[in-house]
Amino acid sequence: MISVLLADDEALIRAGLRMILETSDDLIVVDEAGDGQAAVAAVERHRPDVVLMDIRMPRLDGLEATAAIRAKPQPPSVIVLTTFNTDHDVFRALDAGATGFLLKDTPPADLLRAVRLAAAGDAMLSPSVTRQVIHRFTAEDRSRSRAAALDRLRPLTEREREVLVQIGLGHANAVIARALHMSEATVKSHITRLFEKLAATNRVQLAIAAFRAGLVE
Repeated sequence: MISVLLADDEALIRAGLRMILETSDDLIVVDEAGDGQAAVAAVERHRPDVVLMDIRMPRLDGLEATAAIRAKPQPPSVIVLTTFNTDHDVFRALDAGATGFLLKDTPPADLLRAVRLAAAGDAMLSPSVTRQVIHRFTAEDRSRSRAAALDRLRPLTEREREVLVQIGLGHANAVIARALHMSEATVKSHITRLFEKLAATNRVQLAIAAFRAGLVE
């Protein structure tokens, strides 16, 4: 059973998320939090597998709460909930250690899949949303040349580059495994090495590296 904590200052949104999650037999909502401080405290009490975290909340916002939660020993995965058009802090949340992000209007089936993937140490980054975010990010940071970005990838093996491309396309581990004809365990090993070699903390940072180097357009 995968345990989930909901952190959002709007009771209606929490109720909607709970209703969606509890349609599945393998997911259980262990608690709700209306602000960041309550979310951090609830993680201490319940040790959930996954936290669905809104960015904008009172007392302690989702960015600070995510950083505090991810700094704990054996922390849960944190999925940031965003409206995208108004939330400019997505990248800061990812830097704080969030596993990934979802739009608040994500279809229920995708929400359920994202929670399961996060609990398994994976992340679902919708290809269309990932492309929007990456292009938005790189548009604000054109000072880095493609040559410099490629030089950063020099330590990677050919196989690691192939995995990096797949991450840049927004693919989850199972999809990457099928595309590259390898086991999911091998994919995870390659991703671990990518995190180490590129000093990245989440998959979006890996995707950004792929876009900057021109491996994904």
